[in-house]
Amino acid sequence: MPAHLELQLASGVQLVVLEGERVTIGADHSNPACIDGDASVSRLHAVVENYGAGWAVRDLGSRNGTYVNGERIVSERALRSGDQLRIGNTRMIFRDYGGDRREERKTQVLGASTPLDLTRRERDVLNALCRPLASSDPFTQPAPIKAIANELVVTEAAVKQHLLHLYDKFGLNDRSENRRVRLANEAILTGLINPAELRREG
Repeated sequence: MPAHLELQLASGVQLVVLEGERVTIGADHSNPACIDGDASVSRLHAVVENYGAGWAVRDLGSRNGTYVNGERIVSERALRSGDQLRIGNTRMIFRDYGGDRREERKTQVLGASTPLDLTRRERDVLNALCRPLASSDPFTQPAPIKAIANELVVTEAAVKQHLLHLYDKFGLNDRSENRRVRLANEAILTGLINPAELRREG
């Protein structure tokens, strides 16, 4: 599948295929990635550009900024598959499997009917990690390690060990700083974690 954005809208997930040299994002209907119904999105908010070797995102002087994995970008930012973008109050996931066919195969397996072999404790850690994302606040991030440890009444070292196992099972072995965000995204997108159930539990 070509590189694309998965827009998480109130009406459901909308895929925007990234074609050509650039794809603009904004509230105006002329944008290939149009986000209407979100008053915090500027008419021309951001652009995703293709540099051949990969894609990058740049804010276009929007009112409320553009965020990648929870961090507001002040210059152009290279994107990696699984990165979470926030434009206004709207979240989206960047996907690009063209440079890593192994990652594509792993994601296909995760999305298939064969479930991951997770221990009960690993599922508890995933639930605690994703719990903040079940709130209605669009600015939430996955739970930090300390919060997960407090909820499960275990040490932070134990949580880190479980996360290492989960990263391995989800194929997130690149040691990037945003692995917790990508792990939470994968857990929700593959159906292992249901935000609606987390809200009911809360």
